[in-house]
Amino acid sequence: MNTRATAPLVTLTVIALLAGAVGIVIQVLSGVDFPTVPPGLIILLVAAGLVWFMPWRWAPIIGAVAALSQVIGLFAAGQAPRLFDPDPLGGAVGLWIQLLAVSVATIAGVATSVRNERGRATA
Repeated sequence: MNTRATAPLVTLTVIALLAGAVGIVIQVLSGVDFPTVPPGLIILLVAAGLVWFMPWRWAPIIGAVAALSQVIGLFAAGQAPRLFDPDPLGGAVGLWIQLLAVSVATIAGVATSVRNERGRATA
């Protein structure tokens, strides 16, 4: 894992990535049309594993990039109207969970990487 000073931010990044994956699972279970193996789910789970287990100080940026790709993909694919669509309600709830979680993961991943680089510069 990363340095002790950034451990809470690393943990936050990983939890947010996993929460984004849960949001995708909620959408799938609610009947939202997804591929058999949702790529966003795989991306978020792999990124969470890399951020948690890789000892490199820049590993959290992997989580930030993966999370940001989900935010961009959501809007690029025209999924934003589903945020306010009550049919299926679970799909909207899952999408909100995913959007909020990946937003937090993006911010936490960038903050962790910045903090790691500042610590390196002063060391």
